[in-house]
Amino acid sequence: MDILLVDGYNIIGAWPELQRLKNTNLSEARDLLIEKMAEYQAYTGFRVIVVFDAHLVKGIESKQKNYRVEVIYTRENETADERIEKLAISLNNIKTQVHVATSDFTEQWAIFGQGALRKSARELFNEMNAIEGRIQINVREIEETRPSSKIQIPKDVMEKLERWRRGNL
Repeated sequence: MDILLVDGYNIIGAWPELQRLKNTNLSEARDLLIEKMAEYQAYTGFRVIVVFDAHLVKGIESKQKNYRVEVIYTRENETADERIEKLAISLNNIKTQVHVATSDFTEQWAIFGQGALRKSARELFNEMNAIEGRIQINVREIEETRPSSKIQIPKDVMEKLERWRRGNL
């Protein structure tokens, strides 16, 4: 089993689209990262855990699942790096390979010492772009091979049925 631990704010600060979004709406940037990690998880089969520092979102520690991605907001005075190191130690075993996505050089060396593999923000960005491209190709192929309808219905009849369905007689 492979696990990807993601340093949330580090990745947001490194990916151009998320960085621009962060400047106007940090919450949307977090949500978009989580959505992208859900795609990553669905495509690769990795268990994905995204960790955000508490210093940008005050409050108590929380854990939640969004799109089957585990999201952790650290407790106050705990950095994402500290939590990621603890997770890397606790999750790493013979059956599990832990990968950590961060461009924090110090963090990369710390987790490498725990037996985890590092993945820079740029590597994850490139991998995510490749995955999104493959998903688009797969969707296009499915749409092209799937019949549009089991029964061929003229367009004017389809429009009339759609109006009825919406209550616009």
